[in-house]
Amino acid sequence: MASNFRRKSASSDSNKAPASRRGAGRQHPGRAPRRSAGRAQRSAQQDWHAVAGGRYVSSNDGTPLTSVRVGDLDRLERQNRAQKRYRRYLVRLGVIVAILAALAIGAVAVYNSSLFTIQNVKVTGVEHLTSEEMSALAAVPSGTTLLRVDASAIENRLKQDAWVLDVKVNRIFPDTLELAVTEREIAAVVEVPTSDAKATQRWAIASDHMWLMPIPDPESEAGQRTSAKVYEDADAALVIKDVPFGTKAQVGTYCSDESVLNALDIVSGMTTELAGRVKTVYADGVEETRLVLDNNVEIAFGAAEIIRDKERVCLEIMEQHPDSVAYINVRDVASPTYRAL
Repeated sequence: MASNFRRKSASSDSNKAPASRRGAGRQHPGRAPRRSAGRAQRSAQQDWHAVAGGRYVSSNDGTPLTSVRVGDLDRLERQNRAQKRYRRYLVRLGVIVAILAALAIGAVAVYNSSLFTIQNVKVTGVEHLTSEEMSALAAVPSGTTLLRVDASAIENRLKQDAWVLDVKVNRIFPDTLELAVTEREIAAVVEVPTSDAKATQRWAIASDHMWLMPIPDPESEAGQRTSAKVYEDADAALVIKDVPFGTKAQVGTYCSDESVLNALDIVSGMTTELAGRVKTVYADGVEETRLVLDNNVEIAFGAAEIIRDKERVCLEIMEQHPDSVAYINVRDVASPTYRAL
């Protein structure tokens, strides 16, 4: 029995084999073997197998691949550009810092060197003072440079002089220091009684009430050292006389005498042609203040109040009595009086 089963099996296998070969031999000449799309897709899908974490591994060699979205690629590209910009920024910042450091080191070296040593001191704006006086008062240290000179200290020293209203210290490279001075001007000459009341001393006073200097006799030794401009301005200035005994005048201080201040305030407060015609003021008291004009008309003016109204009344009276009025009293402007020749 066994031998018959084997013979049938062998016979059956031998009959199937030729059929398979016949089917293979019937392919159309010149045409490639066709493969269905479904079978090709299944074959490609079999090459990759999904694993955890969104990765795929090849069924052939097991190499891991990573799936990346388009948005992730854009983000990575932006990060790379930002990093490049940041690196360029750091490079530029380093260059700037290096340049600033070099400049700072150079500036310190120049500051401490003898470069720009002051060789000349130039004084401008002085008429009542001399350049030599200003240079001596400035006391610029020998050997100092334009970079190291203490301009504020020089300005403070110059302002100690009563004539100096303001001053600017200018550096003119390479070696000149300029002292640009603004002087006070003489507003009036005040005849101040001496301590023994036997004589008077002429004092120049500024419009801001600063006592400038006693005016010496032109023929004296002090007068020889005094600028000619002082005498020129003093001769053209208002003269204040008869100030009370005890009035104190000191160079570089402000006047505190009420009679003198009242006289200055009257003249500085005038707004008409009368202001330029006042030549002398008698200031023996505030209410007793009298003005003398260039035509010798005397005006009892009184306190420096309602100045404009007092001026108007004086001008009207002089217009009504040209060349005849000698005295006008406007202490009480509501009831003025006058006296004609």
